[in-house]
Amino acid sequence: MSANSFDARSSLQVGDESYEIFKLSAVEGSERLPYSLKVLLENLLRTEDGANITADHIRALGNWDENAQPSQEIQFTPARVIMQDFTGVPCVVDLATMREAVKELGGDPAKINPLAPAELVIDHSVIADKFGTKDAFTQNVEIEYGRNKERYQFLRWGQTAFDEFKVVPPGTGIVHQVNIEHLARTVMVRNGQAYPDTCVGTDSHTTMVNGLGVLGWGVGGIEAEAAMLGQPVSMLIPRVVGFKLSGELPAGTTATDLVLTITEMLRKHGVVGKFVEFYGAGVTAIPLANRATIGNMSPEFGSTCAIFPIDAETINYLKLTGRSEQQLALVEAYAKEQGLWHDPSVEPVYSEYLELDVSTVVPSISGPKRPQDRVVLAEAADRFRTAVRDYISDVDEAGQESFPASDAPASSNGIHKPTPVTSPDGKTYEIDHGAVVIASITSCTNTSNPSVMLGAALLAKKAVEKGLTVKPWVKTTLAPGSKVVMDYYEKAGVLPYMEKLGFNLVGYGCVTCIGNSGPLPEEVSKAVNDHDLAVVSVLSGNRNFEGRINPDVKMNYLASPPLVVAYALAGNMNIDITREALGTDAEGNPVYLADIWPSEKEVADTVASSIDEAMFAKGYQDVFAGDHRWQSLPVPTGNTFEWDAESTYVRKPPYFDGMAKTPSPVNDITGARVLAKLGDSVTTDHISPAGNIKPGTPAAQYLTANGVEKRDFNSYGSRRGNHEVMIRGTFANIRLRNQIAPGTEGGYTRDFTQADAPVSFIYDAAQNYQAAGTPLVILAGKEYGSGSSRDWAAKGTALLGVKAVIAESYERIHRSNLIGMGVLPLQFPEGRTAESLGLTGEETFSFTGVTELNEGRTPKTVKVTAGDITFDAVVRIDTPGEADYYRNGGILQYVLRSLIG
Repeated sequence: MSANSFDARSSLQVGDESYEIFKLSAVEGSERLPYSLKVLLENLLRTEDGANITADHIRALGNWDENAQPSQEIQFTPARVIMQDFTGVPCVVDLATMREAVKELGGDPAKINPLAPAELVIDHSVIADKFGTKDAFTQNVEIEYGRNKERYQFLRWGQTAFDEFKVVPPGTGIVHQVNIEHLARTVMVRNGQAYPDTCVGTDSHTTMVNGLGVLGWGVGGIEAEAAMLGQPVSMLIPRVVGFKLSGELPAGTTATDLVLTITEMLRKHGVVGKFVEFYGAGVTAIPLANRATIGNMSPEFGSTCAIFPIDAETINYLKLTGRSEQQLALVEAYAKEQGLWHDPSVEPVYSEYLELDVSTVVPSISGPKRPQDRVVLAEAADRFRTAVRDYISDVDEAGQESFPASDAPASSNGIHKPTPVTSPDGKTYEIDHGAVVIASITSCTNTSNPSVMLGAALLAKKAVEKGLTVKPWVKTTLAPGSKVVMDYYEKAGVLPYMEKLGFNLVGYGCVTCIGNSGPLPEEVSKAVNDHDLAVVSVLSGNRNFEGRINPDVKMNYLASPPLVVAYALAGNMNIDITREALGTDAEGNPVYLADIWPSEKEVADTVASSIDEAMFAKGYQDVFAGDHRWQSLPVPTGNTFEWDAESTYVRKPPYFDGMAKTPSPVNDITGARVLAKLGDSVTTDHISPAGNIKPGTPAAQYLTANGVEKRDFNSYGSRRGNHEVMIRGTFANIRLRNQIAPGTEGGYTRDFTQADAPVSFIYDAAQNYQAAGTPLVILAGKEYGSGSSRDWAAKGTALLGVKAVIAESYERIHRSNLIGMGVLPLQFPEGRTAESLGLTGEETFSFTGVTELNEGRTPKTVKVTAGDITFDAVVRIDTPGEADYYRNGGILQYVLRSLIG
């Protein structure tokens, strides 16, 4: 029950139903707040308890100073939690382990139960092993169940053992798409109350739901578990960036071009830790699917959220996707009552302002290794020729320059490493640097969007009618966001054309975007590796980080679904597809992109005629039941899990081993060694285990020792419930460059426990350090931990024995997750770096001043001594709540002690 200090409790009548609400107008200053802060204000009013959430917190938000730097801590209580299976499995593993820990400490294990609705969508496990055939989907699902039977049985146990926990089985859709199409409420109804739907999710792209007016963002699995257990998310009242939209997209551009433009602008402006909110007359012209596409990319430009307010378009989308009439009426009535309905004529108050005339957007892609690196399509070939120099030697085997002189014509092939390949059917062709070996329509970013999905299919239709074919070296895959996509493809009659070009359904999941692209054909892979070719993937997803998509592929580009099809036809990134022919027709005439690009009217007419409410109703009528495979899985019973000692997928983690009811005092850190010294933009992909498990690595050695055959290694993501595998894969990314082991690439370091400090696997060195009682340190540059919200990036770091990280700057989620695992995040003094301080990584480190935390204060800095170098590092424990977590050794230990207390 709310303390209701502001007498905000009221009621709202909608039709025959009456709901309790907390009126924002009861708080002075509320009317001038941005949309997103109004949602936070209602959250505080409804959850005010006089202790963690007080009247002073509510006043502070009502009196928000748009020009102030964030300093006021508040406690945000999300309405629900959403998870995908890679991050969700360890969440459920931890909850199961906490039940045992509570029992061992004399408490009631049933107390460990989600207190907020928690929904998990299995979408990260399907791999595109099979492609280009009509039965690729069925085969991939069969392989998926074979690989993941133990995990899926465990999740089915969780579905029965925990209240308020639901699982959407495999083969349904991508978590964020299922969220906006079915799970999101926009306005929640619970225990007679109506209030804004808010959520946190264990995937950074949870922000896709911002397109529906739902305030939510990605958190680490660690924070999500705490939220499920009723712990509020501690945060500072943020700065809010107002992004004004005007105009409409010009012909020939897509939602992807818009979102890549916005991503570039916001990344350049600097929005890390800030809320972004879209407003203005141009918002009304943005379809909901495009809003969701923009919201989805929030992690790529670095903001906490990227939200659109509720308006008529929101209601139209909720109606299309099968929400009830009562829900539609409630959303509209509640939004208007609370001042949450978008008025395009109003200029709200924001901390910072940006503006984009949408009519200025031009066709774009981004790459070759970051989503914010936008490339104008007309310049893509030239930009590729420059970028590829970073991935190949300057001279080829014959001693010739690999590229023409800079004054060579743009149409010049430009690359001189033709490599013959013979396919299994005996046909021979040549591939070269820049060959597009993967063309994948994948991931939630665009596969949620009917205009670009049908645009791709109409382009495919025109290409087939012109006689064009995909180049034989291109692996083509189609992984839609939801089953509804295939329904409207069939109704529009365009599926045969996609399949003719090899874009057959491979699965409903993230697939290529998370590194589940599956192996390249053997002959292509061999040619690429034998000749060290810099080949390319083109995908419609939102993640093109280095080393992520496929181990054979060095360069990755994001593009709209129509452009994915176009590049599959062209077969090479070294072709200017805006001017050069994609191929020839039956008469030998050149066919250009402009010849097959569908008009805006064609796309709009096809969208209007092929999508209806019945598709969504049918697709989601029994969404938690699953198919015969899911239903036939044997399900363990009981409120504590029976761990299988032989399992290599699900094992009890050691987080609570030996834990006492009260925490020990925190200590200063002495005698520490550097495990890794890293550069700028090290992402959670570089840190967290991801992708396939490579033979010969520590993880592979562990699996082999436990009787697992190489063919059954599966991916790191699928084994996230086994800490033994995950520790061994932490910092093991093939593109990681550890500067204290120069000349290496991958999970290597130098082991200073041995004479001459030989190069060894990071895991092996960490084990030796732990045996010697030596704490470990990571040194890093700017934007440390950017990318997906991977809890294992923090869990693996902690379990390797790392006690502190010193970076130039952090991305929000990873810094928070480090604290959640008991690792101290520190920052170099302003303007200083490891290099400018003269640190080599070979020094022995000590940290003093940490013990001030025992006195209930958080020090602003701690003194760092490294050899004969000393400096004051900034302590990045930003809130009192984070300090409590660190004092307890981590967020899970804090929650567990709170529940027992």
